[in-house]
Amino acid sequence: MEALAFLRGTDFAAAAGVAALAGFLRGFVGVGSGMLMAPVFAVLFGPLAAVGMVVLLDAAATLQLLPALWRRIAWREVLPMAAAAALAMPAGTRLLLAVEPRTMSRIIAALVLGFVLILAAGWRWRGPRNTGVRLGVGAVSGVLAAATGMGNPPVIVYFLSGAGEAADHRANFTGYFAVTLATLIAMMAARGLFEETTLLRATGLSPCFLLATGFGGRVFLRASGRRYRQVALGLLFAAGLYGLLR
Repeated sequence: MEALAFLRGTDFAAAAGVAALAGFLRGFVGVGSGMLMAPVFAVLFGPLAAVGMVVLLDAAATLQLLPALWRRIAWREVLPMAAAAALAMPAGTRLLLAVEPRTMSRIIAALVLGFVLILAAGWRWRGPRNTGVRLGVGAVSGVLAAATGMGNPPVIVYFLSGAGEAADHRANFTGYFAVTLATLIAMMAARGLFEETTLLRATGLSPCFLLATGFGGRVFLRASGRRYRQVALGLLFAAGLYGLLR
């Protein structure tokens, strides 16, 4: 089978390395693994397969992280964003299926680089942080999640622009994606968008991804807020550049 050949081939080594880095980022930051995996996986396997793999791996990591972070999540902020994202996801799925694969791969990489540069420049959202803004952030995130496997950029900008501590941001990211990933998996499964090869690839990559997630969580406990941002932005920039130039 093609999928089993993948598990034995050279592509597996490259994908496993990226998955391990992404798992570390997810455990360390609480978000960003999709932004790291999507540009590379889109080049290796095509955008549709990349979205499916990213969603499944991120969902597994969320289940791993959620119990320890549950009490710290600001659900009053997270739930309106997640609800808006769920309602916007069908539009993102239509976009994913309509856009030519190579073009979508470039779009994914360009989005990653754009959001990394915004965060690296120190830009902050200075406007209101009310329910309307949260709904808008969630809607944009939902479209991006379904179209590219990366719903995190708007949410990252929103939370990192606030005054909370790194531990608060990490918890809120995890809570948000617990809701949105469950919704996206149900929607994609209902539309038959998880191919057998996608499921097998995600299963094959999950051990290194989840082990790295646990390691990233332990490193986070000893890291400074400044180091937190540096690691996240550095890894994401490298992934976006790879996807754009490949």
